[in-house]
Amino acid sequence: MATFPTELGILTCLALFAATLWVPYIVGVVRQPEVEGAPDNFLRPGDMNALPAWVHRAHRAHLNLLEQFLPFAILVLIVDRVDGFNALTYWTAIAFFWIRVAHAVGMISGKARMPLRPILFNAGWLCCMLMGYAVFAARMA
Repeated sequence: MATFPTELGILTCLALFAATLWVPYIVGVVRQPEVEGAPDNFLRPGDMNALPAWVHRAHRAHLNLLEQFLPFAILVLIVDRVDGFNALTYWTAIAFFWIRVAHAVGMISGKARMPLRPILFNAGWLCCMLMGYAVFAARMA
């Protein structure tokens, strides 16, 4: 039986996280009282400004995760393809996962304010750059 690298396990967890992070936003939308004559939020998205701040932040947290998840996932799959997994990719994948969890929790709760939230986002970007480096390093070896 083939081994399952940690990086692919982390990627699986990230995919499940991304596939689930819409839930806080929807919970926030459906908890809002219906306004007489207003359009159904499921037929046409309502005005985000009319929702509580945490609901808006939940929506942005999901979008922010997707912005970084897609390039990170592609890079991990390329590293797998070129047989480039090593200690750098192992720790980068683990760090990326926990950075993205901290970013989402901090953003939705409102606890991750300036400068913490951009630091977390940029740390995720750095993880993408490190995984990209691993692709080229594996190709040069």
